[in-house]
Amino acid sequence: MKKITLMICLLLTAAGVQAQQEKGIIGYNNWLDNWTEFKPHKSDSKEANQILAGNITVNTKLLKRNVYILQGNVYVTNNAVLTIEPGTVIIGDAATKGTLVITKGAQIMAQGQETDPIVFTSNSSMRKAGDWGGLVILGDAPINKFGSVGSYNMDLEPSLTVYGGNNEAGNSGVLKYVRIEFAGKKVKGADSFNALTVAGVGNKTVIENIMVSYSGGDSFAFYGGDVNASQLVSYKSINDDFKFTQGAQCRLFNSLAVRSSYLSSNKDGSRCLEVKGYEKKSETDFTKKSTLVSASNVTMLNDSENIKADIQSGLVKEAVYVAENASLELKRSVVSGFNPAVLLDTKTEINGENLKKIKFEEMFFNQCSGNIFKEGTTDNADLENWYGNSIFSNVYSHTDNKETFVDAYNPKRPDFRLQLGKITASSGK
Repeated sequence: MKKITLMICLLLTAAGVQAQQEKGIIGYNNWLDNWTEFKPHKSDSKEANQILAGNITVNTKLLKRNVYILQGNVYVTNNAVLTIEPGTVIIGDAATKGTLVITKGAQIMAQGQETDPIVFTSNSSMRKAGDWGGLVILGDAPINKFGSVGSYNMDLEPSLTVYGGNNEAGNSGVLKYVRIEFAGKKVKGADSFNALTVAGVGNKTVIENIMVSYSGGDSFAFYGGDVNASQLVSYKSINDDFKFTQGAQCRLFNSLAVRSSYLSSNKDGSRCLEVKGYEKKSETDFTKKSTLVSASNVTMLNDSENIKADIQSGLVKEAVYVAENASLELKRSVVSGFNPAVLLDTKTEINGENLKKIKFEEMFFNQCSGNIFKEGTTDNADLENWYGNSIFSNVYSHTDNKETFVDAYNPKRPDFRLQLGKITASSGK
């Protein structure tokens, strides 16, 4: 009888702990341990002994024992599969804007391990955001442009950068336990590359445990497609941490964005989460699906130690931006240290139909100068009344990051799980 009573008590205790700690990134253990790197400037640089250049047209395997330098634009074509062993290092050449493109029909199998991640980094002596191009993955899943086809128009070969189709279950391979550092080079007369561009990619593609740090462009950019993504980390990006557009249908889970007040772009594009229905209205087929992002257990924070001063100085913008015709369902997530937490496009009418497409439930809004506003307005009473309704279970606080998170300022192994009552956030995963 005593054993049964003890077991019941333990189960009730566990249930109570879990109920308190379901917001933001979750896990019984800190899943950032082992494979991430929050000080990549100080990590050892390696000398390349192999060159990757031109087109890869046959199945190819990159080996851990080698260090590869990515020279110029490298394309995996002809339905070839590029396999990368755990622990392999690929260095993007700054002088030639090294960029790896997985073309439509080809695959990348980059399955690192928690204790042996695959690393893409820079070969500059003083590594910084935007040193090299980035990683581009193109698939045959739907997008909402006319003709169901788009092209990633950077300084790349147009015929090799086509994406889009009708295959929601497209499989462009595996990216797991991968780090991408100092990517996002600026292209003359165009925008910056993104560290990871995922365009028209289908839901059989595995996108998990990827860390992007110090990107000169967006960290993760999703153009159309039907994608599942989890345990993504964006650290101190210049532009957006997570961008969704062109009808992307994405489920984002248990992911982290850490911004710096001093690294953001001066123009639009310095948000944790940017959700747009399209890039150019004139190229958009409105009979097709608009962008829908369903995100849960996402932590978005500004790592400033004096957030009030940074907000007053105009260094901090909104964390989340939702444009007209786009839909966002954000649940059980943390937004800490922004101005404001959420901004809705000026063209979005505040009515029942649109508010059903933009959901914020079980949120933890902390240290934000205002919570949810419409662009160009200073009166957000209607939005505050709507999202402040107890039915949505949103919580508001003004607590210092040191008290909000378990160990946010640990220089080597930070822990950004939410700390409530000195108990670590956890889930069954």
